[in-house]
Amino acid sequence: MKKTNNGESRGATLKEILAYLKPYHFPILLSALLALISVAISIYVPIRIGNAIDLIVGIGNVDKKNILYILLEIAVFILISAFATFTMTKINNRVTYGVTRDMRNETFKKLQTLPISYIDKHPHGDLVSRMISDVDQFADGLLLGFTQLFTGLLTIVGTLVFMIVLDYRIAIVVFLLTPLSLFIARFIATRTHAMFLAQSAAKGEQTALIDEMIGNQKLVHAFGYEKRAIERFEKANNMLYGASLKALYFSSLTNPTTRFINNVIYAAVALVGGYTCIATLDTATPFTIGMLSAMLVYVNQYTKPFNEISGVITEFQNAIACAERIFALRDAESEAPDGEDTSELSAKGAVAFENISFSYTEDKPLIRNISLDLKAGSHIAIVGPTGCGKTTLINLLMRFYDVNAGRILIDGKDVRSYTKKSLRDSFGMVLQDSWVSSATVAENIAIGRPDATREQIIDAAKKTHAHSFIKRLPNGYDTQIGEGGILLSAGQKQLLSITRVMLLSPPMLILDEATSSIDTRTELLIQKAFSRLMEGRTSFIVAHRLSTIRDADVILVMKDGNIIESGSHEQLLKKEGFYKKLYFSQFSGASEEE
Repeated sequence: MKKTNNGESRGATLKEILAYLKPYHFPILLSALLALISVAISIYVPIRIGNAIDLIVGIGNVDKKNILYILLEIAVFILISAFATFTMTKINNRVTYGVTRDMRNETFKKLQTLPISYIDKHPHGDLVSRMISDVDQFADGLLLGFTQLFTGLLTIVGTLVFMIVLDYRIAIVVFLLTPLSLFIARFIATRTHAMFLAQSAAKGEQTALIDEMIGNQKLVHAFGYEKRAIERFEKANNMLYGASLKALYFSSLTNPTTRFINNVIYAAVALVGGYTCIATLDTATPFTIGMLSAMLVYVNQYTKPFNEISGVITEFQNAIACAERIFALRDAESEAPDGEDTSELSAKGAVAFENISFSYTEDKPLIRNISLDLKAGSHIAIVGPTGCGKTTLINLLMRFYDVNAGRILIDGKDVRSYTKKSLRDSFGMVLQDSWVSSATVAENIAIGRPDATREQIIDAAKKTHAHSFIKRLPNGYDTQIGEGGILLSAGQKQLLSITRVMLLSPPMLILDEATSSIDTRTELLIQKAFSRLMEGRTSFIVAHRLSTIRDADVILVMKDGNIIESGSHEQLLKKEGFYKKLYFSQFSGASEEE
């Protein structure tokens, strides 16, 4: 049953690969025509070489004129064959890397539609490995197939026909012995597919680990994690070593085994051919030395593609294994689509939660039966211990995840009745982990509003007090900040994130620890800027520093996925409940659990 499933899987993968090749049908046909020309010439030339050998009939009796003519003819055909092969190779390269370009484009587009849950559950390095390493491996196998598979098949058929014409008995010997090569190649290839899948998976795990370690190198050094990082890498590296060694060792058995069989065939043809030359010497239709020479060339030409095809099969098994991983990512279920009755959201900002429940996994419920009714323009702070569900509540509001039960309403309508784009465009979000791209400062600020003028960008930066540090950068707003904003501090990156939202000026705001990396003086200035920005806008503020949310209209206190208290700062202090313990623990140093 397993073999059947594997066969069905490979068959489905091959169909998908053929679908990618469909737009390139004309170049592929042209490549096939050029391959036909090249093969036809390579088959014709040995006949002419044999003819030239037969013109050497003894000392002083060599037909030099006709031999020279044949040699010139061969030279012309070789030049034509070389040009056809060169052009065919160029076309094959264009088709192969065109297909891989299309594959990467489609896979990256798919990545933008995947739900956050998929990204959270898969190591980022593994996703990168599928798009980079696996696509490269697939390209190598596809290029090898284009270059050698079709040409090899034509050569096998053509040389077999010519061998039958020269001497059908010798041709039968070759024909009967050669399938042994194919049998061995197929036997090995079918057993290496799973090995190449394991190799690709091991590469993905190693890439994920490298990505994790490079991205957190400061913490690795700060916590003395170097030794354990090396141990983890050595373990992953040994897994890749073992998987690669196993796959390549067994796949490499194909070539020497088929070469041995081919050499046996060559020796058999030489013996039978030599005997035939002697036996037919005095007959009306002798088997000449020239014909034997041509036959030996044909044997090499006939058996060589079997070696190449066996190599192609091995590489193609690797390519299919890589393609399966790529297609698994591409075919993953996308984010739930917008419904047919969805409308554009032009938010006033009234938000309601009606008995919502949610869990990331079925066995671990997180949010249970939360109900709230928040007026438009109100400022809502969400506080509580780590892991209580604060950020999850924001994820549900933005539809990064959908509730398992209940409804979230904005302006009286279920958020699922709005298009995702209009819903998310209605929120300006500043997260604790600031994301910046390897572009200029101005381009980073204008990510949500690419048509913004330089004056508008500068005005937003002045409001968030980012303008002063931007001016000090080497090229001001045109400074390239490098991958991950390497030229900026954590606080500066957070200021850019805040400026980005200030420029966008959305109807609703989400501030998730938005000032956690900013010094106290700048934070006070930012709070003033936020106060101006939040005027008349519904705002959700997730904060650990409770001193920053005392002016919120409503403070929601969460614990273990439930809202256990709600009210203003003064009201919650008077209740002398969990909020008061949290609030005063930040000044006394007491534990949140006390």
